[in-house]
Amino acid sequence: MQTSQPSELENALSHLQCALVARRTRINPEQITWAQYDVLEILRLRGPMLPSVISETLGISRPTASKILRALKDKQFIEQKAHGEDRREQMTSLAEKGREFLIYTAKSRHEAAALAASVLTPGEQSIFAELCLKVATALSSTQTKAEV
Repeated sequence: MQTSQPSELENALSHLQCALVARRTRINPEQITWAQYDVLEILRLRGPMLPSVISETLGISRPTASKILRALKDKQFIEQKAHGEDRREQMTSLAEKGREFLIYTAKSRHEAAALAASVLTPGEQSIFAELCLKVATALSSTQTKAEV
């Protein structure tokens, strides 16, 4: 079976992805997964939430959300406290370690943006940002369609 050579665009996307994953690996000794990071971010943005609301907000199943929350709780990135009369319902919030992790990752994003700004003109920065958003949106909508 003959395979075609990857295009220049495919090679560029692959190279950028490898560089971003390598950078993320270096700054993530806790090995927080993307799904776990999403949960931390949603808690940062919206405050304490019930697991059912987290799963609904992120479009993941309840069992998947429970697994993610259990891992984050084991790493002490989140805290859970009984909510109301039903002791089975747990209100989930960021723990101090989770807040510190998000501050650290934000600092890393700022550093990466500063590095990009140092090699791109202001015009190139605008074009790059626009194109990244365009491709990310297309990839996200393709992923959502494939999951349905």
